[in-house]
Amino acid sequence: MQSLPYECRTEHVMPILIFGAEKYSQFRTLMPGIILSVVLAFAATFISDHHGGPTLLYALLFGMSLNSLIEGSSAKPGIEFTGRTVLRIGVALLGARIGLDQISQLGLNSTLILVLAVIVTIISGVLLARLFGFDKRFGLLTGGSTAICGASAALAISAAMPPSENRERTTLFAVVAVTTLSTMAMILYPPFALWLNMSPEESGFFIGGTIHDVAQVVGAGYSISPEAGDSATVAKLFRVALLVPITLFVTTIFKQTSQNKVKAYLPPLFLIGFIAFTGLSSTGLLSEQIIYQLSELSRWCLVTAIAAVGLKTSLRDVLQVGHQALILVVVETLIIAGIIVASIFLMR
Repeated sequence: MQSLPYECRTEHVMPILIFGAEKYSQFRTLMPGIILSVVLAFAATFISDHHGGPTLLYALLFGMSLNSLIEGSSAKPGIEFTGRTVLRIGVALLGARIGLDQISQLGLNSTLILVLAVIVTIISGVLLARLFGFDKRFGLLTGGSTAICGASAALAISAAMPPSENRERTTLFAVVAVTTLSTMAMILYPPFALWLNMSPEESGFFIGGTIHDVAQVVGAGYSISPEAGDSATVAKLFRVALLVPITLFVTTIFKQTSQNKVKAYLPPLFLIGFIAFTGLSSTGLLSEQIIYQLSELSRWCLVTAIAAVGLKTSLRDVLQVGHQALILVVVETLIIAGIIVASIFLMR
């Protein structure tokens, strides 16, 4: 008896009935790349949980190490999907862990200082990028990731930019640079704050106002004291909240030339999702358990997406960005740190 063709076998009938033949075909095409990215995300999380270190950086390096193996493979469509769509889902879900009640704890002076520090750092990145021989996009990407929330901001700002030949390579470099510097800051900033005789609240404001990634902020803040950790977390969450207006600004700038002016000024769906989840978190409609689950889902989406982005980019491409790009990120880091330290002493 002649066997049925692959598409007609029993194990494929039910999915086809549910999704439709075309959707099921697309799903099957995407699965190898998605599964590979998820496996790398699990590996990065395992290493981070058991040996310490930044999960996003591990996922990125694991992905880049396998870049040469996926060229021309069936995994490429799924990797592209994960690095684009799953990334946007992760950024949207970030809003679930930010509530307006948390932001209101800062006070007016601290809020204005953080807004000023973020704006000055981003503008400095754009201006210094030209000095170091890069375009404004690269300065906006590194300045935004340094000023707001590190790798997450780099991914969100990059997603808001139109496609370009070097976008993935420069995004990868920004992620590597800010994650590395954030890890170094987590180690160096607590003793620096104690050396400057900062109070626990001042130390927390310094930590939360300067370190790039949320995980490193929490680690550095609570290594000083519980009070410093609480203060650092609130300051950092406010900087994360600034991702909304900054990303919306980036979207508007790069869509000014669009013929459809209405569409040009509409924010992307992932940004609308970010705002919606922030609103839900602020209203109290979401329980703490649901907020925790959404935050974890956001983290997994971002780790999986950065693994996919790593799979698409070779280490050689990243190194071509050059040492001047690293110097640019270091200067941006020193700018935001200098503003926060100066403000602390002025407010005393």
